Amino acid sequence: MVKKIGVLTSGGDAPGMNAAIRAVTRVALSNGIEVMGIHDGYKGLLEGNMELLDRTRVSDILARGGTTLGSARLPEFREEDVQDTCVNILRQNEIEALVVIGGDGSYRGAQALTKKGINCIGLPGTIDNDIPGTDFTIGFDTALNTCVENVDKLRDTSSSHHRCSIVEVMGNHCGDLALYTAINCGAEMVISPETGYDEIEVLERLHYLGEVVRKNHAIIIVSEKLCDVEALAKKVSQNTGFSGRATVLGHIQRGGSPSPTDRMLASRMGEKAVDLLMEGIGGHCVGIIDNEITSVPIDEALERPRKSRKKLYRLFERLV
Repeated sequence: MVKKIGVLTSGGDAPGMNAAIRAVTRVALSNGIEVMGIHDGYKGLLEGNMELLDRTRVSDILARGGTTLGSARLPEFREEDVQDTCVNILRQNEIEALVVIGGDGSYRGAQALTKKGINCIGLPGTIDNDIPGTDFTIGFDTALNTCVENVDKLRDTSSSHHRCSIVEVMGNHCGDLALYTAINCGAEMVISPETGYDEIEVLERLHYLGEVVRKNHAIIIVSEKLCDVEALAKKVSQNTGFSGRATVLGHIQRGGSPSPTDRMLASRMGEKAVDLLMEGIGGHCVGIIDNEITSVPIDEALERPRKSRKKLYRLFERLV
């Protein structure tokens, strides 16, 4: 029976991470297991920066965005001697197992520690929704709500000034945030890694919407890293009847109080993580598939292709 576990958040912060920390702590304590909160991800682990968590310490964090434990990147964690040092630090602090909340890089770190004798469970914490083995990640729903709220406001001013608003959202090579935002906001176009980017096609489509359909505004949702939205906006103004305006939502998408959906998801996943560690299972990551909380080996999850969104892209095309 495991007596003490650690919990850390790694990589980019995501709304709902605190809810996961709270769930891991409360479920573990209710089973007589001590919990050490490790600050600043693997970097804090390497530095031995940690604190003992109790019910009071996590009592007011459920509704907070970000992560109360902090997060930092540590590229050196790929090195085996760094991993060995972290294993020794965990053992010196009598931490027998670890819950890691983060993205696929965090998962790989958890898998490395598991192979060295420290059972680790990964929880998917990222707004990008880009982790295999789960339909949704902790933080995605909140970020989506932020995107929708802001695009809805842009639509109001776009329709007043015959504009085409080109809105860049985050995603890190995954188009889910762009696609879901486009569907929820009634956008005219979505540009994502799955659709690709064809500038001529975009301009021709806008010309058709403005001159033939006679729409007085248009919204284009663009996934980051695919094109220069400022340059595209200028070309829209020069080549179509619309006045192009670019908006980059940026890191505002990471912030804010987590939505009820993310709080519930994080709580369910945190409970599952502790249950797995109590069963002596390590090297797994938790996910939600068809609204059921599941777990699979990390290696298997990282080898899986992400769930296809073809049906949702077809839905988007039918709704335009």
